[in-house]
Amino acid sequence: MKTHVLPQLPYELDALAPAMSRETMEYHYGKHHQAYVNNLNNLLPGSGLEDASLEQIIVGAPQGGLLNNAAQVYNHTMFFLSLSPSAKKEPSGPLAEAIKRDFGSTEALRDQIGKAGAALFGSGWVWLARAKGGKLSLVSSPNAGNPLVQSLTPLLNIDVWEHAYYIDYRNRRPDFLTAIWDIVDWAAVEKRF
Repeated sequence: MKTHVLPQLPYELDALAPAMSRETMEYHYGKHHQAYVNNLNNLLPGSGLEDASLEQIIVGAPQGGLLNNAAQVYNHTMFFLSLSPSAKKEPSGPLAEAIKRDFGSTEALRDQIGKAGAALFGSGWVWLARAKGGKLSLVSSPNAGNPLVQSLTPLLNIDVWEHAYYIDYRNRRPDFLTAIWDIVDWAAVEKRF
């Protein structure tokens, strides 16, 4: 059986401050993300997906605990690996061209992500995703939703579960959705594109 592990971060837990504090990272990465990894590994035996990748589990598992935990491991891994204390602040090259084509500008994209994140009722994710034909779109997904189930390629996600921001921003989700751009690393998104 494949054992899933918490990914190593390429930065220290306090490196994303002030946008994201060490305390938030200790809980969000160290406790929440780790719990999803542990739950996933505990749910795999007997599932028929013991040796599957996260992507295969997300696309192939029925609704329920296995799918939710696999998606949350994937979602959180992408989220944390899209952040950097020395983030590339703007996209360039083909990704920048695609953003301009489909959203008008990077600023317009950030604005739309902020509005979608603020409007998402309850917990979930806002995604920048690419369709097979290359068109970029925003996907808002509640809970453990993931664009892979819609045959889209995830490029960037913003976590709007309360554990992502409540320690630092309390109930001010829009403030978190503004501050996150200080640490989103467009270099990571360009690699996925």
